[in-house]
Amino acid sequence: MSANTIINLDRIYKSYFMGKQAVPVLKGISLEILKNEYVALMGPSGSGKSTLMNILGCLDSPTAGTYILNGLDVSTMPDDDLAEVRNKEIGFVFQQFNLLPRLTAAENVALPLVYAGIAKKIRMEMAMSVLEKVSLTDRSHHKPNELSGGQAQRVAIARALVNNPSLILADEPTGNLDSKTSIEIMEIFNTIQAAGNTVVLVTHEEDISKYAHRVVRLRDGIIETDKRRESIYEPAI
Repeated sequence: MSANTIINLDRIYKSYFMGKQAVPVLKGISLEILKNEYVALMGPSGSGKSTLMNILGCLDSPTAGTYILNGLDVSTMPDDDLAEVRNKEIGFVFQQFNLLPRLTAAENVALPLVYAGIAKKIRMEMAMSVLEKVSLTDRSHHKPNELSGGQAQRVAIARALVNNPSLILADEPTGNLDSKTSIEIMEIFNTIQAAGNTVVLVTHEEDISKYAHRVVRLRDGIIETDKRRESIYEPAI
């Protein structure tokens, strides 16, 4: 494992129990992701990619194996410590946006800073700064129901960035968007990665995976292929 490694999974297993019966989902996943990589996780339904995403995001713990995230062994951390790691190290972007309806765009973006104990004035300044990065300062005082799907996802991306996390995890981030808006959102992820962030994207869409520089495909709980691209995908205009 190099000093440039942000994610190191060593023989990760995950099983769920139905009664007393163990159902294996991940079957010995070993994976290394370097800082500033842009990786797409792909696989059919039941392949284990969602379970792997949950473990990468410290939303779940493996049954066996070791997970080192940015130098921290999170494999066996208690829930309270995992929550702290999530808030500090990881920015999440979900298909459903997960914005709070009663808060403005800026207030939604500032939420992770509330949990970090940062004063309100500084929170809002930081929120406005990151909204500028996603070209949405003019909608900062609008609530989610006053935003288009693409705008809502930009707010969600800004929220993921506001803590300056080590890792951005995006789970089907264009799943609810039309093709034109999907391209706009993926171009924002390109900009995020070019600025030095590590991006891990879960998608079932081949067109979306082409934005990543590396594609890891899962099947039946194991890594089937792990390929790097020679060039960055440039969508036709």
